[in-house]
Amino acid sequence: MTNSGGDDLRTLRAWSEVPDFDAETGESAFWLQHSLDPKLMNASILKGDARESATVTLRFDPRMLARIKRVARSRYLNYQSMIKQWLAERLEEEN
Repeated sequence: MTNSGGDDLRTLRAWSEVPDFDAETGESAFWLQHSLDPKLMNASILKGDARESATVTLRFDPRMLARIKRVARSRYLNYQSMIKQWLAERLEEEN
């Protein structure tokens, strides 16, 4: 990869290689000459832990469940994931 000046970017492979910045101008100049290794970026993504979930049982009217599944399919979603998304959105509205 190159910056607008044509020089090669230095790829950072560890967060310890990123200095503390006193000002945005120094940070901007640094990132014009450096990039992050994709492996470092991927390792930084927080992945949910299955142990952080609780299993619950809900009873739905079969017709309602069929409608939920149809809506989920039309959005290319798993119906359980869609239900969780709906609940999360509704909880955000409550705050």
